[in-house]
Amino acid sequence: MTAVLKPAVAAGRKVVHRTRGHTHGPITRLMSPSDLGELLKPFVFLDLFVSDDPAQLGGFPMHPHSGIATLTYLVAGGMEYADSTGQSGRLQAGSVEWMRAGGGVWHTGKPTDDVPAHGFQLWIALPEALENAPAESQYLSPAALTHSGPATVLLGQYAGVRSAIAHPADATYLAVQLRAGETWTYQPPAGHSVGWLAVDVGELDLPEPVVRGDMLVFDQSEDPITLRAQTDAVLVLGSAVPHPHPLVMGRYSVHTSAEALRRGEDGIRQVAQRLRAEGVLGLR
Repeated sequence: MTAVLKPAVAAGRKVVHRTRGHTHGPITRLMSPSDLGELLKPFVFLDLFVSDDPAQLGGFPMHPHSGIATLTYLVAGGMEYADSTGQSGRLQAGSVEWMRAGGGVWHTGKPTDDVPAHGFQLWIALPEALENAPAESQYLSPAALTHSGPATVLLGQYAGVRSAIAHPADATYLAVQLRAGETWTYQPPAGHSVGWLAVDVGELDLPEPVVRGDMLVFDQSEDPITLRAQTDAVLVLGSAVPHPHPLVMGRYSVHTSAEALRRGEDGIRQVAQRLRAEGVLGLR
């Protein structure tokens, strides 16, 4: 369950929610569209996956999405991927999978390396104009990612550095690596009143300890967020202009209206029919 705590203060930015989500095996669901996603939209879903044994993580069977984009950031380990746009390959540690589901897509992934695998998968609600657009996927190696100081710019822009992913929504998503004792301040762009972070490795002082599996939601403001690492730490941080539409949900989809959801689910079924005809396994 999401825990509501007495607000803490981090350099003027209040922490209004703190959660450790719901854990099932190696996957912890920190946010979903029916809980913190309503506060943090366009960010609507966040999973932290952590496994010391790649066999325990298993894989993600072929499954569909529509109306959203997914961004998977692999902190450690390796994964094989395939999707219904025709792309397939292998991700190494530090890589990104960007999947703009739009009007319907199917994708799958599984660990490949005999080393611990961990990282995050984020769902982002798409603008109305793109929620049923053709699906697009993009896979970025560590060398293709852009950086500013300790921050890797996964989506949007930060400190004059722009992500290689073209995404029209006004949102920024960073992976941040801090050394023990290091202090770093994030100043959100104008209008970015949505703000949150989640920790994968290490411990932060905010001023309470924040450790692996913790997700913090900041108050609706454009005040800076200042972090201090107690130990070497890896975290993700998001900020955005609030998504102006309701979240209309299907099983694997999030849209802005019931009609848009209907079109997205029709698109998912059409892609499934094509994949069955092509002999792709794992569809039901």
